This record gives sequence, C-alpha cells and structure tokens, in this order.
Amino acid sequence: MTQPESSERKLVLLLCLLAGIHTFVFCAAFPFFNSVDEQSHFDLVMKYASGHLPSGLEPLASVSTNYFVSYDSHEFLYPSSAKLPDPFWARTAENSASLPGLKESPWPSLNYETGQPPLYYSIAGLWWRIGEACGWRGGHLLYWLRFLNILLVSVLVWVGYLVARTVFPENAFLRTGVPALLAFFPQTAFYSIENDVLSPLCFGAAFVLLVNFLRAETPEIALGLATGLALAATFLVKMTNLPLLALSALVVLIKIGSLFHSGRLRLAAPSVLALALCAGLPMLVWMAWCKHAFGDFTGSEGKIQFLGWTHKPFVEWWHHPIFTLSGAWTFLSQLTATFWQGEFWWRCLPLNSPATDAVYAITSFCFIILAVGALLSRRTDGTPSQRQALWLGLGTWVAMVAFLGFVSIIYDFHNCFYPSRESPYFTSGRLMLGVLIPFLMLYLYGLDCLLRSVKNRRVRPSILVGMILFMLVSEIASDWTVFSSPFNWFHMWGIHF
Repeated sequence: MTQPESSERKLVLLLCLLAGIHTFVFCAAFPFFNSVDEQSHFDLVMKYASGHLPSGLEPLASVSTNYFVSYDSHEFLYPSSAKLPDPFWARTAENSASLPGLKESPWPSLNYETGQPPLYYSIAGLWWRIGEACGWRGGHLLYWLRFLNILLVSVLVWVGYLVARTVFPENAFLRTGVPALLAFFPQTAFYSIENDVLSPLCFGAAFVLLVNFLRAETPEIALGLATGLALAATFLVKMTNLPLLALSALVVLIKIGSLFHSGRLRLAAPSVLALALCAGLPMLVWMAWCKHAFGDFTGSEGKIQFLGWTHKPFVEWWHHPIFTLSGAWTFLSQLTATFWQGEFWWRCLPLNSPATDAVYAITSFCFIILAVGALLSRRTDGTPSQRQALWLGLGTWVAMVAFLGFVSIIYDFHNCFYPSRESPYFTSGRLMLGVLIPFLMLYLYGLDCLLRSVKNRRVRPSILVGMILFMLVSEIASDWTVFSSPFNWFHMWGIHF
C-alpha cells in the first residue's frame, strides 16, 4: 500500500468515527417515541427479541406498552401549548402513579408493521438482548437499542468509500467525497428505531458487488454468492426495496446475455446459479410465509386495510395531480427534501427549514442533470465501466422515484393523515434510502463535472468542506430545540443544554 493510499484510508476511518459521533449525538438528543412509527418498529423488535415471529396484525406487546407509558415524551405530536407530564424517571414515588393513560395516547391498537421483512428486527432484537446482558435497563436500554445505528452508519461510510473507490479509482474528490457526505448526512431516520436505516448499507454492498459482477469477464462463484446474499438482504430489510431488486435482476440478465454472446456462459454458470439461488431462495421463503400468515405475498395488505386505503379504478389513476407540473414539482421537491432531512415533526410542526429543503432539492436536481448530461455526451472522460456504474446508479434512483410515484396514484387514501386526499403523495424519502450511496455518487459526479474546468486542486476539497458545514449547521439549527427536551438521554444523565 502506497503512502497516499494509507493516508486516504486513515481519513476514511476518521470519517467512520465522526459518523458514529454525529449519529450518537442526535440519537441521544431525540426523546422517545418519534413521529415516524417508532412505536410500531420498537414493538416489532420486542417481538423478535422474545423469539416471536408475527403471523398477522397483532396487538402491541405488553412489554412495549410499558415502555411507551414510561418513556413517551409526546413532544413530537403535541402542540407547544400542551402541558406535558414530567419524565417518568424524574418523578418522586408519590407522583409516579400519574402516568399518562394508554387511552390518551396516539398509539395504534394494532401493530400494522408486523408484515415487515425480518432482517433488521432480528439484528435489533439480538442487540437488545446483548444490552440486557450488559446490564442496561429502562430508558438507557431503549437508547442502547437506538445506538445500534451508530455501528450501522459507521459501516455505511466505509461501504460508501468502497463503492466510490471501485467506480472512481483515479478521482480522489469522489473517492473521499461520498464517505464524507455519508458521515454527516442529516437524515433523521438514522436517529430512530426503524428498518430504513439498514437499507443503504445492504444495497450499498449489493451495488458494489453488482458493479464487480458486470465488470468481470467470467464472474467467480464467490462473487455470485456474495452478490446474491447482498440482494437477498436488501429484500429482507424492507419490501419497498423491490424496485432495486427488479432493476438488479435486469442488470444480471443483461450480463448473462453478454456472457452468452462471448461464449463464456458455461464457465460463468456456477456464479450465475449461486447468485440466483442465494438471492431467490430467501425471497421466496419470506413471500411464502407472508402468503401463509398475512394473506398476500408482500405482507402489506393488512396495513393498507388498517389505514383505510382502497385501490383506485385504473381510469381514475390519471386524474392524480402528479400529472400536472405543479403536482410533479410538489412530489419531487418534497421527496428530495425528506430524502436529505427526514420526516420528524416536533410540537406538531415539521422539524426542518424550507430554505434548507430548497437548497437540497435544487442542488440535487441540478447536479443529477449535469451527471446525465455528461453520461450522454461523447466527450466525457469516464471509462466504459464507470459510465456503466453511473447508469446503474441513475437507474436505481429513477426506479425508486417512479415506484413512490406509482403507489401515490393507485390508492384512495380516504381520511388517512398521510398520505391524504388533499396531498396524495408518498414523499417519504426514507423509503428510498437504499439508493443513498448511488445517489451521492451521482450527486458528486455532477458537481465534479461542473468544476471540470477549475484547475486549482484546493477548490473541490474546499467546496466539500463547505457542504459538510452547511449540512451540520442547518441540522443543528433545525434540531436545536430537541437538545433541551427533558425526556432525552442527556437529561437522563443530568446533562443540560
């Protein structure tokens, strides 16, 4: 390993450490339970931690409701005018009985997330048991579970570096830029107990393996095994990752066609078969279980019925406002904003800045358009394998946006709060976090194209540092009020802001 390579890896390891610190601070700052179904996801972790695999929509477990009663701050969805009780752990013996009743709380009677795939909840359930074995109890054990994200995000930064180094071995700005943005990415899903946090890690690994699979003249069986397992893991994290798997299957079929025309298909057959088996069998097993336990192959129909959604007739799809310019912009801009910043509410108000949303939306569209322009241009300096990887990254992003647009138009949401008839858009950016690494690769590639005529080597690192500072400052400014919450982990330890 050369000295520059060693220095770069040390820098990325430092970014992994900083990512862990960044995630820890905000995980600890937010009280329980947030406005993005954290109660339901926590309850599902409790079910898996006890060795119970749900077989339909089920009531909340008693251990879960005990934690809700004791540690729910209600600050996310109660207005600022509402007077909240003191934190449970700060109460005296005389008034500790005055806990808020379940009938006064916004918790659902059933856990409508029980049909979610099992990978995240199995890992989180094991992490919970490790915390118990280490002596964590009560609210500290709750935060121990959320602190699992520290490890996941730190590993995500390293996977982002592997992807960027694989695609752009000659471009130091892109090699270090992707992990740097990942380390400080202000997505609030990383500060919550939920399965979305695992999607970018699993598909990031699948993405780099797919790139290597496409590049190999004759893929080896180990590469096929690893790629299949990574794709299976992506599926077993969240069902909304299906568009990524469909696109990956198309890419593999194209590679098989290329191997056939080159006469190498017989040599590559063990690798292709290993990929198909490792990816397909876990998916088939889980879909069969969903059909048996929930009545459909995705396990989602129970949730749809619980929320009161119905399928629209086909002819009514085309009346959706997404097919107007204003509706399309509303959908795309809100989706991009929540992809960067998340969806938390605080005291009944979105916990973000419209100005920051606009910066993220505008730069995202501009840089991706620049990247697409460079890919379409014959004068681009990229190698065929780089262009292939960038097209794959673009395809994953388009597939996820199109999927969320599609599910926005096929349902009548009736009286549901979100999505609603008044705003019938799935604009939950966390649902497409699987494409986070490919998106940031495209984002920075577009920026690099914009700066192609700039010869000063200091300009790109300076811009990258400026972007990180903007992300940090805007995130702290938006979330600062959360740090003073008397219900968070800092106050459990007597640390006041």
